[in-house]
Amino acid sequence: MKSHARVVVIGGGVMGCSLIYHLTKLGWRDVVLLEKNELTAGSTWHAAGLCTHFGHNLTIMHLRAYSARLYKSLLSADTGRPVGFHPTGALRVTNSKERMDEFRHVQGLGRFAGSEFHILSPSELKEIYPLAETRELIGAFYEPLDGYVDPSQATHAMAAGARERGAEIYRHNPVERIERSPGGEWIVHTREGPIRCEVLVNAAGTWAREIGLLMGLDLPIVPMLHQYLVTGSVEAVAALDHELPMIRDPEQSWYIRQEGSGFIVGPYERDGSPWSVDGVPPDFGMELLPPDLDRIEPILAAAMRRVPALANGGIKTIVNGPITFTPDAGPLVGPAFGLDRVWLLAGSSMGVMEGGGAGKFLAEWIIGGEPPMDPLAVDPRRFGDYADRDYRVSKAIESFANQFGIHFPFEERPAGRPRRKSATYDALVAERAVFGSVHGWERANWFARGGPREVPLTFRRPAWFEAVAAECRSVRDGAGIADLSHFSKFEVTGRDATKFIDSLGANRAPQRVGRIGLTHALTASGGVRSEFTVARLAEDHYYLTSAAAAERHDADLLRVHAARFAAVQVRNETRRLGVLCIAGPAARQLLGRLTDADLGQTAFPWLSARDLRVAGFAVRALRVSYVGELGWELHCGLDVQRPLYAALREAGKAVDAALFGAYAMDSMRLEKGYRAWGAELSTERTPIEAGLSRLVSLGGRAFDGRDALLDHAQRSRPMQMELLELTGGEFDPFYSHCVMHADEVAGLVTSGAYGHRTGLRLALAYLRTDRGDLGEADLTVSILGETCRARILPRCPYDPENLRPRS
Repeated sequence: MKSHARVVVIGGGVMGCSLIYHLTKLGWRDVVLLEKNELTAGSTWHAAGLCTHFGHNLTIMHLRAYSARLYKSLLSADTGRPVGFHPTGALRVTNSKERMDEFRHVQGLGRFAGSEFHILSPSELKEIYPLAETRELIGAFYEPLDGYVDPSQATHAMAAGARERGAEIYRHNPVERIERSPGGEWIVHTREGPIRCEVLVNAAGTWAREIGLLMGLDLPIVPMLHQYLVTGSVEAVAALDHELPMIRDPEQSWYIRQEGSGFIVGPYERDGSPWSVDGVPPDFGMELLPPDLDRIEPILAAAMRRVPALANGGIKTIVNGPITFTPDAGPLVGPAFGLDRVWLLAGSSMGVMEGGGAGKFLAEWIIGGEPPMDPLAVDPRRFGDYADRDYRVSKAIESFANQFGIHFPFEERPAGRPRRKSATYDALVAERAVFGSVHGWERANWFARGGPREVPLTFRRPAWFEAVAAECRSVRDGAGIADLSHFSKFEVTGRDATKFIDSLGANRAPQRVGRIGLTHALTASGGVRSEFTVARLAEDHYYLTSAAAAERHDADLLRVHAARFAAVQVRNETRRLGVLCIAGPAARQLLGRLTDADLGQTAFPWLSARDLRVAGFAVRALRVSYVGELGWELHCGLDVQRPLYAALREAGKAVDAALFGAYAMDSMRLEKGYRAWGAELSTERTPIEAGLSRLVSLGGRAFDGRDALLDHAQRSRPMQMELLELTGGEFDPFYSHCVMHADEVAGLVTSGAYGHRTGLRLALAYLRTDRGDLGEADLTVSILGETCRARILPRCPYDPENLRPRS
């Protein structure tokens, strides 16, 4: 065995072999893969091999689409090896109106992604799948480019392709220990001896958690047992002159695909079975677990009612084996938190379906230094250390049960919660807050005053619409109070602190003590990695806040950036500090009742920061507002947040202040055209494309992405963000709606909401610049299959002169 390699990949399933295949295709030759057993051992070898284009996230949809293309033709053409791909197409059937809304939404996203999807009537379904019983169905979703692949053949073909380009694969060579050398290399100790590498990848599949522990990581991955049945020959199937498409009934939670002249049927129980949560047996390899038909019998019976011919095949084989789940059922593809040159490619419950695309995605990220597409749906750092054993198990069971669940736009799944709570949590519960979860934090979405907390999920106008409207009116006309403790918060200090901030992103550091700025850290190609609000508290002291979901991502970003400087310290203060926001024209009056400080425009101007005593407590006050009103954020120790909140609520009675939540904030920020990290701001788009040129300062300093921004500033850009007003139709926008111009795809909505202060339906969207000047063009947005007229707004519709925040 080699003693050194540029990259070592641990795990010889479809994910690991896809990665080494794509690394070598991109030119890396010194590549090693370690496998404890045979290639495909674990879950790959017993996978059903289904490949779909269906997805609720653009990146996931692209990963799956590439996998299908790879297995269908690209891989065999490159390697000359068979992969056993069957281009059958696929169907999803339903008797649910909400599911039909989901189908229409995915169809719209697919149109932007270039995926072909069709909505079918029951009679059209019957023509494509004559063995289906269509009574009670109201429609179906047809994916003509779907199919299934032989997982073993595909994996071995990718392994062979990688070997032909120089990669080496060592089977039956388990990893025993991992350490880091003083020089920064990783040393992987195996049964056959140690191997040093510059880059280390955990693609260990079923054993990914165990390998993670050797790396010092506690990965939120749980093996769940999944059963499927293989039937004998069925006369009705044998009589067909073509292969049936795959068919799924998400309401009944099963899939069926043809296998020879019989079927494979796979159910997903509502009470799934975790397996080996505290450690997969070291000798487990290509074994299966005993069948447990009692668990899936009701689902099988439902499948037989939908496809009666299924009952005629008998049971030939029962496969019961583990597949891995993360808390949100998405894979972990990207950097490992807190470690240098360590990557994860694991946790996929649909490894074959996503493996081809995920391997290519990570190979491009490793080699290029930045992700090829927006990575947030797959980035492992989307979970924090709150995802402990109890959390990951309860969420895995929930995700397994919702494998075919409807993905509603405002869904908040309850398992494993609450996990992270601010000091005001109990008080907000008493105020009838309805919570969502962001990076483990419980965040008030809205307040159910005088109505039920539990309301139906929907793609259409939700039952909380009027409650959120009232919150927005309170902020507009008087004052609102919100808990924003979920923000990520960092302190940057030291002699090099200003150099650190000045080189962090596209905007300069605030030039004077007490001032606040906004900066965007960029990739080398100019995409937005993160957005920081930066307050300069002293000559060598800065306070940074960023999105809640970005905590681990930003902690890594700041840690790596700090390594460039001799005298700078970065501290994550997210756990220590709480944040309360007050906003509205009466905000100064409210705050003035609790402090002797001068809050006037001259003494405390917009975009400035000061330390105050508020209700007797030490508070760091930032005069900023994400809702377009006069306002302050009050940052304080968690130990005083609860009494400070009580004082604000009491003082707020004089101005009729009301609590408001995240949904109201989202509505109001869209009325101002404010961009959000994770929606409008991603690695795929530059700040210039996002319409934030005013926050780009190119002269006199170096920062990552500067050269790319210079290039963008001097040439046409592929996309440009615009704020749209929608008219016509009955639906409010939310996200991932396709924008059309003259029957051609013109862009994609990233965020949308009803603006309660303006009475407008608003959406932020990236529009293709190669469509010409769309300002006066006939634009439309498709929402759930309904066409709405769209007009580009030259200015934000609420307080376009920005007088209210400055008042």
